[in-house]
Amino acid sequence: MATVVRLTRAGRTKRPFYRIVVTDSRKRRDGNWIEILGYYNPLTQPVIVKFDTERLNYWKSVGAKLSDRVAKLTGN
Repeated sequence: MATVVRLTRAGRTKRPFYRIVVTDSRKRRDGNWIEILGYYNPLTQPVIVKFDTERLNYWKSVGAKLSDRVAKLTGN
């Protein structure tokens, strides 16, 4: 199974809130996920990005790919 760490959208219309999740790369953006690693809120000042670095490193070690946006947010 090809796993990817990416953002999934939550929140209401015009008030986005994103979760950083591990999911199968073939699933839809907001489909089922394997594990939640953290969250990202772009609307607050300053922008809030919280995630579990230990679990992120674990998923990277077992071959999960990071999406471009998640790589930028986490500094990897």
